[in-house]
Amino acid sequence: MIKVLIADNHPIIRMGVKQVLNNASGFEVIDDVSTTSELFSKLETTSPDVVMLEMDIPEINGIATLRKIKKEYPNVRVLMYSGQSEDVYALSTIRAGASGYLSKSAEIDYIISAVKKVSEGNMFITNELAQRLAFDEGTQKPRRFFRKLSTREVEVLKLLASGKRNKDVAEGLNLNEKTVSTYKARLMKKLNVDNMVDLLQQAKALELY
Repeated sequence: MIKVLIADNHPIIRMGVKQVLNNASGFEVIDDVSTTSELFSKLETTSPDVVMLEMDIPEINGIATLRKIKKEYPNVRVLMYSGQSEDVYALSTIRAGASGYLSKSAEIDYIISAVKKVSEGNMFITNELAQRLAFDEGTQKPRRFFRKLSTREVEVLKLLASGKRNKDVAEGLNLNEKTVSTYKARLMKKLNVDNMVDLLQQAKALELY
């Protein structure tokens, strides 16, 4: 059962998302809150698998709230969502530690899929966002090397850059350790490095952590 905590200051939105997830098989909305103080109070007493966090929740802005969650509750995965398009917030939320970004206009099946994927330790991003991540925001030129990476390779690199061991990466992405080792070798080749230190430096340059 995937336990979800919804954080949004709009009662109708909370009710709608709660109904969608509770009606789907394998989900349990353990609670919903309307402010960041309520959110952190709830996190002290509950252990959700996924926090669905609205960007404009009152008291602390969404990015700051996300960073606080990741610092104090590193095992809690956060799916950010907003009425704003991906162009406005998605890149900054992913870089701040979110496991995905979802628009409030998303279809019901999309919401269910996003929460499930994030709960399994995977990243949830649209193809459009994946493409945008591959470009430098200043020059709009493809980042060196990054355009060569698949979405799965980006997921592996992000987890490695966050300090995860092969075993942790394998568990987080539902892979076996041998496959993770294969991805590491492929990443080193694509990013033109021959050791983990340089690989992580490339991840830092690509702003994956």
